[in-house]
Amino acid sequence: GIISTIVREACNSVANGDDKKKWVWCDGPVDAIWIESMNTVLDDNKTLCLNNGERIKLPATMTMGFEVNDLAVASPATVSRCGMVYLEPVYLGWHPYAKSWCNGVMNQRYPGSGDTLMRLMDNTVDKGIVFIRKECKEHIVSVDFNLVSSFCSLLDSLLREEYGVTTENLE
Repeated sequence: GIISTIVREACNSVANGDDKKKWVWCDGPVDAIWIESMNTVLDDNKTLCLNNGERIKLPATMTMGFEVNDLAVASPATVSRCGMVYLEPVYLGWHPYAKSWCNGVMNQRYPGSGDTLMRLMDNTVDKGIVFIRKECKEHIVSVDFNLVSSFCSLLDSLLREEYGVTTENLE
């Protein structure tokens, strides 16, 4: 699988003298069987045990992290091995995501546009969400963060040079 390939490559670079810190970061839903096979990576052994019987010892300079929505299918043994930071979406809000997107995606595509776009979003997004909640009928209930994420994806698909958008006319 892809994780074993990434871990193997990082271990090989350490074996070849690379002493830089390595991070392997996994995000997405947790599969019950997959997360249980991560137990030996998460404990003091730091050994990735694969289904084919292969064992890959992680070097001291390597860290694995997991960004998941929940641990509903993880066993207490797995949960006890994890250091966790849990942020409820209601407390985080949409601003950090939008700011990161504006400063990353938009500033990379159109230098200096991120701050302008964030100001526009600050002035309109909350009003738009209020409108959606009061005036629209949602057949599938949404979360504010998901609405903003979808909005950013729409902007990402439309604010492009092939549609005539330039740094000059974006402002």
